[in-house]
This record gives sequence, C-alpha cells and structure tokens, in this order.
Amino acid sequence: MAALMVSLLAVAHLFVAASAFDNIASNRRVALQRVGLGILGGTAILPQPSHAAAAAADEELIDVYFGCGCFWHVQHEFVVAEQRILGRSDEDLTARTGYAGGRAKDDLVCYHNARGVGDYGKLGHAEVVALSIPPSSFPAFAEEYFKLFDDKGNRPDQFGDRGLEYRNLVGVPGGGKGPYAKQLVSASLAQGDKLDFAIGKGDDRDARAVSFVMDTADFPLHVAEQYHQFHDGFNLNENYPNSYNGLASKLADKGKLEKSMCPNGFVGVGVGGL
Repeated sequence: MAALMVSLLAVAHLFVAASAFDNIASNRRVALQRVGLGILGGTAILPQPSHAAAAAADEELIDVYFGCGCFWHVQHEFVVAEQRILGRSDEDLTARTGYAGGRAKDDLVCYHNARGVGDYGKLGHAEVVALSIPPSSFPAFAEEYFKLFDDKGNRPDQFGDRGLEYRNLVGVPGGGKGPYAKQLVSASLAQGDKLDFAIGKGDDRDARAVSFVMDTADFPLHVAEQYHQFHDGFNLNENYPNSYNGLASKLADKGKLEKSMCPNGFVGVGVGGL
C-alpha cells in the first residue's frame, strides 16, 4: 500500500488524504476485445424479506454511493443486494448508475458525448452506483461493496478500466469524519481488510486497493443517462436477463427513474451504450 495511506488495522477510524498517483488512461472503449473475467448467471434472485428488512422499513433513508470501476456490473450487484437484504420489489429498487467525486459544480454531468456537454471525465467525476437505504443496513451494503474486490484489492475490471473515471470511492453523509466512516472500516475488516482508505478531495487519482471516502453533501450524485441504467455487464458475454435490462423502461414509464438531460449516447443516439 502507498506509504501515506493509514493502515486499517492500525487506526481503524482514521482516513488520510491520498498523495498523487499515476493517472492511467482507461480503455473501456475496447471492452469487447477483452476476455471475460467471469460470467454472472442470468437467474433472477427473488426478494427475501427478513425481520431486519421489516425493522428497517421504519427508518428514514440515507443516500450513499459506491464506485468500483465500470458502473454496469456494480449496479447489478447492488440490485441483487437490495432484493436480498431489504426484500425490495422491482418498483422499489433505488440502485442507480451515476457520476460523483469531481470538484466541478456543473449541474449537468454526462457520459462522453459528441457534443462535449458536461463530460464527466473532464469534470473529475467517477462512475458510481447510488442507493437510498436505511441507516441500519449500511454495514451490510458496505460488505457487498468489499466483496467486489479480490484478495489483493483489485476491482473486477482493474486491468481493463483504469484512471480517474473508474477509481474506487464511497459516498456517505459526513464523509470520512461522519458516523458511517467507522462502519465502513468495520465492514472492510469483515471482508478481509482488502483496501486502504483516503479522504476524497475531488478529482482524486485512481489507485489500486484504495477507496476514497466522499462526503455526499460536498460531492453529490449526478444520475446517469437512462441507457446506462440496468445495462449488461462490462465483460464479454456478461449478459443479464431481459427482466433486468427492462427495469430502466419499466421504472421510467412509472415516473420512478430520474431523468438525465444529457445527450443520448456517445454519438448522440445511445448506440451500444457508448
């Protein structure tokens, strides 16, 4: 780990600012040329209500987000977590892809597009997945986040998508000094102590096995375009069921999907999710 990172085992509740890291260009644009790292099954997981889910239903929800490389795969994992941990139905799902972590205060943050409008990479933002969850369930969702990393702290697409846009980050109320920071560290330890943490200052560089902790009040979420919601995964042949892919249209039709005002796609038409 970088020398300036504070060891989780040494000081579990402290977060330190990260020094500069090499900025490595991303290569998601050649994703179809990569060999898949593992294909997820296409079987839908039905909600499993629990006593904890019932108790959590009375809590006021908090908004959090998690970044771990390409947001397509991450959203699927958190949708499954919402169903399993909270027993949420399709219409109650809150997992949304988006952009966060940049210092720019632009109201319009978009995926790369031909018009050059609000380009999230140029604005210093990373790809994230946002959730609205009961406070008591935050540790469980944090553990789901850490399960995405291997034993060496590599995220699933570590060797494909790299750079500022794909850095690891977690957004919580209060950031590294808030009430959820200690819970985040505890969840990390419970999943094998794979990562170090740093207080996110915005526009942070990508670093292996380091996650930047952002204050959601200072670094809010910007929801991604509809064609980026409930998308197939980033690996070759990582295709999810039509019932999952169709959630974007289903929620939009019911007025439950936040609308982005960004251009529709890299070339303005949303072809292939570019």
